[in-house]
Amino acid sequence: MENMPPENPSPPTSHLPVGLATVEQEIVRACKQARRDRASVTLIAVSKTFEASAIAPVIEAGHRVFGENRVQEAKAKWPELMSAYPDIALHLIGPLQSNKAKEAVALFAAIHSVDRPSICEALAKEIDSQKRQPELFVQLNTGEEPQKAGVAPGEADAFIANCREKYGLPISGLMCIPPVDDAPAPHFALTAKIAARNGLKNLSMGMSADFAIAIQFGATHVRVGTAIFGAR
Repeated sequence: MENMPPENPSPPTSHLPVGLATVEQEIVRACKQARRDRASVTLIAVSKTFEASAIAPVIEAGHRVFGENRVQEAKAKWPELMSAYPDIALHLIGPLQSNKAKEAVALFAAIHSVDRPSICEALAKEIDSQKRQPELFVQLNTGEEPQKAGVAPGEADAFIANCREKYGLPISGLMCIPPVDDAPAPHFALTAKIAARNGLKNLSMGMSADFAIAIQFGATHVRVGTAIFGAR
């Protein structure tokens, strides 16, 4: 199990913690229904707010890709775990502040919340300085909710072009979080459409309640916390 690539950790479900096993089975089923290879979907186990003791069984079961919402929380608990398991890939799925860009580039394999010029500038500076290139996702605000971070769909093309041309950031994909009271499918479809016309292959879509639907719409990364770790 330790030789499995972090992009697609799918050990036999009989050896997994119950939540992880259930999620794994659901991903396999959704991929089969969508006629997709299971290897085309990366499961990000969202470990925000959970202590190392809760995360350890999931790591020991062979899972290697985890998501955190806050740089400071991740910095406090992950270095020790990552020294014990150096093949762990940590994804920042929450908002990033410019003054945390240095720590984020140093710690995370991927950042899903690129959403404004100040972040682009800070990331470009740190990527150049540290010679380290995390995978970058532009976060969309598909519901155009005023309280939520992300780029409005109508501004996405120009923002992606700016990331590439002005800041030299190689954008890997798009991330979205549909409004809680909306059906998620139209938001996933819109995100996939914007990604396709911008030549982006990766789609970070779907959480515990809707990851199977997201897989139907082409999600390459699903962010699942509660269904794996339980309620916070």
